Amino acid sequence: MTSLSIPRLAAHGAEIPAIGFGTGQLTDPAAAVASALAAGYRHLDAARKYGTEEGVGEGIRVAKVPREELFITTKVSHENLRAADFARSVEQSLRALGLSYVDLLLVHWPNAAIPLAETMGALARAKRDGVARHVGVANFNIAMVDEARRLCAEPLVTLQAEFHPYLDQTKVRAAMAERGMVLTGYCPLGRGRLINDPVVGEIARRRGKTVAQIALRWAIQHGNVAPIPRSSNPQRIAENLAVFDFALSDDEMARIGALRRRDSRIADPAGRAPAWD
Repeated sequence: MTSLSIPRLAAHGAEIPAIGFGTGQLTDPAAAVASALAAGYRHLDAARKYGTEEGVGEGIRVAKVPREELFITTKVSHENLRAADFARSVEQSLRALGLSYVDLLLVHWPNAAIPLAETMGALARAKRDGVARHVGVANFNIAMVDEARRLCAEPLVTLQAEFHPYLDQTKVRAAMAERGMVLTGYCPLGRGRLINDPVVGEIARRRGKTVAQIALRWAIQHGNVAPIPRSSNPQRIAENLAVFDFALSDDEMARIGALRRRDSRIADPAGRAPAWD
């Protein structure tokens, strides 16, 4: 897999690689990012809250991939959504990453205590100031996305949200497609919960693929979903990228889609999560 063969998803002027590499909760983010870039990933997903931006930046420097080939995302945490705090957080992220701009800047979680208009003004300003090429939100429900779109002077290109076969995100994915937005999917492997699933396992064995490859291919094949798996294992990092040389049948897509179940959401922090769709 080379970076040139990874499809890109178009959204309001952005060209987002159809798979990315997540950098949260990595014990050695520099090594993992260097491995991911060596394997062919070009889309890296970071966040100030993860505490790994310095390591992500080190991995980028070690890999020596030209900056123009990279698509780097970072996020401003919910406690920094006032305009002055927002700008300061972005500055800290850029310094940690060793970059002059990111390709995508997101609001990490909503914060009902801070006016959304102020936050969206700060987000739009980051793009106008050249520190972010594109902007979006994460962990918003559909109504919040629409309100953010109304308040933001720059187009929102993505909603980052949890996305895996056990969680029914049909409504959210369709809503993003209608709005010309990409759904960037975190926890695409259900934090390992899919590994022993008998349906996904049977499809994987029949096709000679890993369970992770089947789950990632299922996400990608929706057309406007870009999953962002993470791993610290170089072999799995490379395997997770090798999902563009096969396609699931309609029946396989439906069988995996039928795995959705109640109470399967992984990221649902009390006091921070919205009323989910």
